[in-house]
Amino acid sequence: MENQSQKRTAVAFGLIFLLTAVYMTWFAPTPPPPQSSAGAVDAGSVASSPAPVVAPPMAVQPPPTSPSDRPPPAGPAVRTVEGLRKTTHYVFSTEGAGLLSARLRGEKTRDQVPLTIAQGWAQLLGKEVPKGPEMDLAQPVAGGPLPLSVELAGEATVPANLRYSAEQGDHRITFVGRTESWEITKEVSWVEDGYELATRITLRNLTGRSLSGELVFPYPRAIDPVHEEKPSMFGGVGNVSDAACVVKDSYEHETVKDKSETKEFAGPVRWVGINQQYFLSAMFPVGTAVEGKCVLTTSLTERVATARFPVQVGPGQSVTRAFGAFLGPKDHELLNSVPSLPANRAPDANAPVQLDRAVDYGIWAAICKPMLVVLRWFHGVVGNWGVAIILLTVLVKVLLIPLTHRAMVGQEAMKKLQPKIEELKKKFPEDKERQQMEMMKAYQEAGVNPFGSCLMILVQLPVWAALFTTLRNSYELYGAPFTSHFLTDLTIKDPTYLLPVLLGVSQVITSRLQPPALDAAQQRMMVWFMPIFFTVIMLNYPAGLLLYIFTNNILTVAQQAVLRRMVQRRDDSAPRLKPALEKRK
Repeated sequence: MENQSQKRTAVAFGLIFLLTAVYMTWFAPTPPPPQSSAGAVDAGSVASSPAPVVAPPMAVQPPPTSPSDRPPPAGPAVRTVEGLRKTTHYVFSTEGAGLLSARLRGEKTRDQVPLTIAQGWAQLLGKEVPKGPEMDLAQPVAGGPLPLSVELAGEATVPANLRYSAEQGDHRITFVGRTESWEITKEVSWVEDGYELATRITLRNLTGRSLSGELVFPYPRAIDPVHEEKPSMFGGVGNVSDAACVVKDSYEHETVKDKSETKEFAGPVRWVGINQQYFLSAMFPVGTAVEGKCVLTTSLTERVATARFPVQVGPGQSVTRAFGAFLGPKDHELLNSVPSLPANRAPDANAPVQLDRAVDYGIWAAICKPMLVVLRWFHGVVGNWGVAIILLTVLVKVLLIPLTHRAMVGQEAMKKLQPKIEELKKKFPEDKERQQMEMMKAYQEAGVNPFGSCLMILVQLPVWAALFTTLRNSYELYGAPFTSHFLTDLTIKDPTYLLPVLLGVSQVITSRLQPPALDAAQQRMMVWFMPIFFTVIMLNYPAGLLLYIFTNNILTVAQQAVLRRMVQRRDDSAPRLKPALEKRK
């Protein structure tokens, strides 16, 4: 029976890792893998410059001179208009009145670039390593409309590459464009802090007849497939961008496809945008969801999320629509603080923007959300996310003490049963069925569960999966260091591979604490092969997850040592107590 139990234990370990790999490959939620207010825009400075704009690093091609393949209509000369605030540097084009770039300012909002082994060790030794580029949330698709540009489809069209005049004011830019049928005024404003843009669009009908059509707001993202990484079964968190929207209170998203694909969702539209792991670029109707359509287009080289809203304007009349935009990190507090109504109106709890839907923890949400609350609290106390993860490990270990204590007591009891199990195998060498029956009887009499150690792994597995999902989706942990030179980003792998090696050593130690297998080959597999196999799998997993497992292993070794000492004391005192008890009788 012992021989069979060891085989079953090995199979259980293998299945656990296999299921983990399968989940991470096919079922793990895609990182919602970048996205008001009606508030405003403080531009510390808003400047106009006719100079060409440098292409964003992730774009496949430089930003197009014309945002459409169609010849640009006659109008004012094309120029760029810049807006600068504490959080973001915007560059608008008067051709389309859209964004050429939106670069986030600050160390934490830089693009994530994993270090090489050489760079990791250089950093460990105190040397400087290259920083990631500034995250750009507006990367136009060559030949397509610019992000946040406006278009009118219908009987009297307004092209996406219409040329506008631009007037700069305090914390705002006003674009004005004309066609034979329309005068379009687009005002973009912002405040100094935050990541929201407020947009007011006024359409004035210049004809003597009623005009109708669809107001179209595209948000495209150019993708360089070389720099886009899918989540991996071996732990890579990925950086895939999704075209996403919330329609009918349902979160819809489309990710990378081998060929171009378009899906349309009709209903009340809350927001549309590009969702990339830790960042979100989204635009939304101000006030409440508006009946319309969300169109998501994906291919290897681009993602486009487009909102379409019906509009009708009488002869000589005007209509104004207010929209917000959020271009920033997916910090929960930031997303939930984006107002759904103009600043001069009271907040309406029944009309939330629901930008937080972009943070999708999938099936692990029930564990991830309270886990993040606990991590935030620990971080508020100690000021370090790595230490917060260690404290989380201690907390989980304490909560599981009754279960782990029972499992460890069972392991110690199994070790004491080894001589008896050996005798049973010698007594019934040919009768395997009788041998297993007698071994099971021995386990039952001793109150031992031969699979107790596997139970502990199964209990911890959901915690590991939830922590991995939290690290992959929570901006709070993005770029968070453990120290200034070691584990400088807990959401990606350790480039020095020191932590995986230490984890492997701790796995060997914990494996040696398990009841020994009677078969030498099985013993070698459990003590050496399984820890090495586990270590290889974990090489590219986020450092924060490895820190949790490593800390858990250290606590397990300490707990086992304390338990052994308690058992030894109990066994040593038993012979002295027995004569005293017999004397009393």
